[in-house]
Amino acid sequence: MRKSIHSPEYSRFLDLLKEARGKSGMTQTELADRLGMTQSDVSKCARGERRLDVVELWQWCNALKTPFQTFARQLDRDLSGSTRR
Repeated sequence: MRKSIHSPEYSRFLDLLKEARGKSGMTQTELADRLGMTQSDVSKCARGERRLDVVELWQWCNALKTPFQTFARQLDRDLSGSTRR
């Protein structure tokens, strides 16, 4: 299993994170404040320069007021659809 931050799957994950932030109406700076991070760190995560783990993703979802389960289900649907043959 490859763990590249440059995989199509991780790219879709980042797209969903960006969509969640957009829906929340929150800036990167506002999100960073909620997470106790710098805006630069949030930007690095959003661009895929820094990989998020599952606990961090849970924190991001909470900060964005996006249910973790909803985010995970959408990611699963998107990735399952892209791997079907």
